[in-house]
Amino acid sequence: MKPVPNANKQSLIPIFITVFIDMLGVGIIIPVIPALFFEADGGFFGADFPEARISILYGYLLACYPIMQFFGAPLLGALSDRHGRKPLITISLIGTMVGYLLFAVAILQQNILLLFLSRMLPGFTGGNISIIYSAISDVSDDQKRTANFGLVGMAFGLGFILGPALGGVLADETIVSWFNPTTPFWFTAILTFGNILLVQFRFRETLKEKQTAERKLSLFSGFRNVGRSFAAPHLRNIFAVVLVLSLGFTFFTQYFSVRLIQKFDYTESNIGFLYGWIGIWLVITQGVFVRILSRRVSSQRILTISTLALGIALGLILIPENDFWFYVINPLIAISQGITQPNLTSVVAAQAKATEQGEILGINQSMRSLGQAVPPILAGYLYTLNSNLPLMAAAGFTFVGWLIYMVFFRKA
Repeated sequence: MKPVPNANKQSLIPIFITVFIDMLGVGIIIPVIPALFFEADGGFFGADFPEARISILYGYLLACYPIMQFFGAPLLGALSDRHGRKPLITISLIGTMVGYLLFAVAILQQNILLLFLSRMLPGFTGGNISIIYSAISDVSDDQKRTANFGLVGMAFGLGFILGPALGGVLADETIVSWFNPTTPFWFTAILTFGNILLVQFRFRETLKEKQTAERKLSLFSGFRNVGRSFAAPHLRNIFAVVLVLSLGFTFFTQYFSVRLIQKFDYTESNIGFLYGWIGIWLVITQGVFVRILSRRVSSQRILTISTLALGIALGLILIPENDFWFYVINPLIAISQGITQPNLTSVVAAQAKATEQGEILGINQSMRSLGQAVPPILAGYLYTLNSNLPLMAAAGFTFVGWLIYMVFFRKA
């Protein structure tokens, strides 16, 4: 299906704003959750709670979101092919808003079960990124798809500039006396409500050719998607790359903050400002570098370099004994990942027909969710053995993903 004439700009601007607000909310809580678990005073659990158990519970808490997303994302993606992008994005944002509210209540009540529920609910409804990518595919031709995916990455980066810094400030009672770990979650819930209103009144439906109900929807579509992705010759290799790269990058994102707290005594504010610096480079990369490269080099060729560079940059993160070097190394990670992600998504989207964008990108989200679910659980145990192991696994899996891409997908 060809893009609708003159629909590109009107559709992309609300998409950009929607992703920015959504990612701002995600960014705000980044410095809060690890500090809640690993601060010197025991945080959520108290000073007497065994550190090994805290690490394992932290891993399971992080894992429950992508596990639920593994079940929910393909369902939302397929439903968006049938009923449109707008109503499914709205449902996703409502689940996200309720999750933030429940997390704040769980902190106040010191309720670990409610803490897990508050991540599981938005995990199940949190397939909006795959739907956003589908909406972009609806209004993009092959030449502009990667650049427009980069636009989403730019919104993601802008959220990462402001979000973590804002979250660190909102949780810091030394700045304002009534700030505490719940403040970022109340604020983000209000922000998400505003995003829901934006979608309702400014987001134009991009799907012009709705899919008929040919395939039965199932809660276990994620398992079917994994099976389908490895059974289909044109999907097998690229989704193997998606899965392994997701494993590697999740080891980094979920335990880098823990390393900053444990080894370098970082506070929420310190973490927030460092992640804001990373976000600046994500914006520059996906707002400038990706768009320039997309006009000159194919996505398949770009990935041969960017994935290898990402593996090398992740390996470098283990070297510094002075935290100053993170402000040098982390931009390399941001640039490599910022180039890799939209180009990888573009290659995946190119495997789908116009009426299958939601489904194929739902499969893509299933593979990423699977890749995001396993590392926190493993890393929780690995961290109890050696604090370096989770970040070593990040570099190792990323390098394996590059090898799979070079040896199998490129040849195919």
